[in-house]
This record gives sequence, C-alpha cells and structure tokens, in this order.
Amino acid sequence: MRIEQISRRLHDLGAKTCHEQRVLRGWIQRRPLDAGRRPAEHFLPQSIRNALPELMAELDGLARLNSAHPGDDGSSRLLVELADGQTVESVLLPRDGLCVSSQLGCAVGCVFCMTGKDGLLRQLGSAEIVAQVALARSMRRVTKVVFMGMGEPAHNIDNVIEAIEFLGTIGGIGHKNLVFSTVGDPRVFERLPQMTVKPALALSLHSSLPALREKLLPRAPRIAPAELVELGERYARATGYPIQYQWTLIEGVNDSEEEMEGIVRLLTGKYAIMNLIPYNAVPELEFRRPSWERAAELGRWLHRRGVLTKLRHSAGQDVDAGCGQLRARSIRIERRRPAHAQSPNDATAAPVAPAA
Repeated sequence: MRIEQISRRLHDLGAKTCHEQRVLRGWIQRRPLDAGRRPAEHFLPQSIRNALPELMAELDGLARLNSAHPGDDGSSRLLVELADGQTVESVLLPRDGLCVSSQLGCAVGCVFCMTGKDGLLRQLGSAEIVAQVALARSMRRVTKVVFMGMGEPAHNIDNVIEAIEFLGTIGGIGHKNLVFSTVGDPRVFERLPQMTVKPALALSLHSSLPALREKLLPRAPRIAPAELVELGERYARATGYPIQYQWTLIEGVNDSEEEMEGIVRLLTGKYAIMNLIPYNAVPELEFRRPSWERAAELGRWLHRRGVLTKLRHSAGQDVDAGCGQLRARSIRIERRRPAHAQSPNDATAAPVAPAA
C-alpha cells in the first residue's frame, strides 16, 4: 500500500486536505484524534469519523510486532509482520533512532549480508515503510529514521521518496534526520536534489578498490569508488549535509593499509564522515569481525590523516542485529516446527520497554 492510496481513500470519503492531514498526523505521530478541548466532530466530517475505526485498524495492520529482541546496548531488533504475513526487520536505535526496511529481501547481493541471500521477494509500499515508524513510535520516541534496513532504497526509489516526503512533513522529522542509504545508483543523484524534503545521504563504500568493491557488492551499479565520492560531494555541498560513507570492516578483506590509504585519497578535503562499522558476524558466512582494538587503531590512523572518522558499534551484536539475521533465524525455526504446532505469529510478541 502507498501513502497516495490512503489519501485517495480519505478524499473519496469527503476529506479536505486539512482533514486528511489530521488523520495521517494522528496515525504517524500516535496522537489521539479526540485529544484537546475540541471533540472530533468539530474538525472531522461524519463520513470520516464513521470510517475511522476500520481505516485505523487497517493502517495499524500494515506493520505489527511479531517479536522484539532488546540488546544490551539500548537497541532493540524488531521482527515486523506485514499485512500479507511476510516479515521484515526494523531496529530501534539508541538516541531515538529507527532503522527501517524498504524491501523484502534485496537484489544487490552483498556477499557479507544475509538479507540478499534469497534475492528480492517484493517491494514495500510507502505506507508499509511509514508503518514501521508508526509501530516504533507506539513503543518509544523516534526523531531520526535511517533507511538502512533490509533492501536497497534506490531499487524502490518511488516508494522511499514518498515515505521520506511524508515523514519530513506530516511525520515531523527533521530533514537531516532522514538518512537515505544506498550502494550508489544514478537515480539517487537525479531524484534526491529535486525533493522538497532533502534527506541526508549515506553511501556504502566498503572498498576503495573497484575490483574488490564489485566482488563485495556483485550487483551494485558499476560506479567506481572515486566517481561515487564525487557524486556524493556534489549532493553534500548542495544540501549542506556531509555524506556518511559506510565501511563494513571485515578482517583480512578491507582492513589493509592499502585500503586505508585509499580512503585518505578519496575523502581528503571532502565534506564527509567515514563510518567504520566492524562486521556483524554471521554463523552462515565465512567473514570475520576484527577486534575492537584493531578497528579503533584504524579509526585513529584515518583521523590523524585528516579524515573525520567515527567508529560505530554494530547495534545489537547480542541479538542477531545484522541485516536479515533475525528474519532468517525466524524462518529456520518455522521450517523446523511441526505442522500442528502453534505458529510464532499466533504467540503474543515480547513487549518492548518504553524509552526513559
């Protein structure tokens, strides 16, 4: 489902723009429509009020909590069930952040990521993306949304853009607190500058060496790292937001001196932040996570060479927080479950404590 379908449905019920925005704001900001001194009948037509119970139940059904897995670091991995019974992952992040999914599966096939192992199953509609935010806000405050969950946002760009425009207006989220993460796609650099809500941009680099990057991201667009950085630099200067470059640090793969020199060559003088993210180890894959001491050493080395570098904790290491891990584990459990046993979808989901 897309946001425009909800708007059209409200319009068909007789809603004017002010009515439509009030209903949608109540949904995404978790505000009761009868709050305040004026009762609902003072600002919503009877036709809308009659349809609201069914409509709100349908909107809440777009993303329901299947299970929650709190981590020791303040994050919480959420397995989110969509209306068709499929599941995606969202992550409640420390400091009021939320990571959302934009696709069910992924076609890029990054060799170190579990999400792409089964390829792309389907796109998420803009309303399904936004519904993940509404669900998270029913648990705790959310003021930042990053599109870094399951899927490649550029491959679902129409729905992602519609979701970002909605979240940056009716959703009440600051534009620079909406982060579009991509492996790089020409459409991103064409479409994002044209948006009313211009999100911050995160580019998945992972290697400064074209051949190695193609091996790690086998179905990403063939844009050389140097060209990708130049495209990012133009967007950064146009918006006033630094580009966040993502570098999943994998032991023995992209943690060499040659790669660190490559980062310096690419990013010196650029309006950029390098995020070094130690790999979130997955039992099914052969890649290894470097020690924190090694990762910190590399971060300090880059900083001394003039590259603003942040060493990121991979959120939820203790709760299968790497993209696709929780969903994959859930599917494995379901396949092992006897046919007559209760489905995990029938069980009451574990509650998430609200943020303090």
